[in-house]
Amino acid sequence: MIELCFSILASDFAHLADEIAAAERGGGTIVHVDVMDGHFVPNITFGPPMVKAIRPITKLPLDCHLMIEDPDAYIPAFAQAGADMISVHQEVCRHLHRTLEHIIENNCLPGVVINPATPVETLIEILPMVHYVLVMSVNPGFGGQKFIPFAVDKIAHLAELREALGLNFRIEVDGGVAHDTVASVVQAGAEMLVAGSAVFEKGRTEQNAAELLRIARSAAPNA
Repeated sequence: MIELCFSILASDFAHLADEIAAAERGGGTIVHVDVMDGHFVPNITFGPPMVKAIRPITKLPLDCHLMIEDPDAYIPAFAQAGADMISVHQEVCRHLHRTLEHIIENNCLPGVVINPATPVETLIEILPMVHYVLVMSVNPGFGGQKFIPFAVDKIAHLAELREALGLNFRIEVDGGVAHDTVASVVQAGAEMLVAGSAVFEKGRTEQNAAELLRIARSAAPNA
């Protein structure tokens, strides 16, 4: 099933509840929260208080993408604040298996993220334990970046591995996902589409979300 995970990083924070509601009306089914610490990535965004503030205003799952050093120290706080899904970067986790177990112990769905330069093969051993794999199609840190085309090959490779290993993790993609790139990532095998600027720009949130989903679903292999 193709799902839109709308990234609130690109939303109007002064009207966040309205923005989330509009994206949901447009078909968005997951709220994507980009957590950046100014160390692992060159930007600072949200912490657990933001997740706690969002939790009462939507029933949609909260997908917390931790672009931070030492995620183990913060996983319990995000879980307690209301996160449903927590993903961590392969590049920053010294003991990735342990970190994913920590997410599960805190009653959240575990995800793992790889940057554009990180090979899919680095995830082979932990694929059976994750709910989703997030392929970055830009270098993390800022919204509104240009899509990196070779991410499509990585998504396709991951989909082939999933089939070969008989696994059922979902494939998420984040970075530059817009009306002109979404078809290619869906055709490659992505099912969870993170989009920020393409959804929230121009004050047409509901229409933007609906149109992006329409293009994505029409491009799906089983459409």
